[in-house]
Amino acid sequence: MKILVESRALELGEYIASSGATVRSAAKKFGISKSTVHKDVSERLKYINPALHSQVKSVLDTNKAQRHIRGGLATRQKYDAVRRCRDRSRSAFSGEVRP
Repeated sequence: MKILVESRALELGEYIASSGATVRSAAKKFGISKSTVHKDVSERLKYINPALHSQVKSVLDTNKAQRHIRGGLATRQKYDAVRRCRDRSRSAFSGEVRP
């Protein structure tokens, strides 16, 4: 069991370091929870492969620093879609034809 956990931590670390993936996207790709990914790469990897842990830590720090920007963009897209839908429904009632 321990070998399986260690190999999973190494595999996750290599994936995140090479692709710059987020914890959420790594969890989805490997079919495990975000908590497991985070524990593997932030705690277990430190003892298994310290050099890889340092690379992964820098990627995760970058992702964390950009998180508020990605969240803001998602919110903007959501409300833009709501606004477009509302505008279409208003134009349908007024007889206007909008593209």
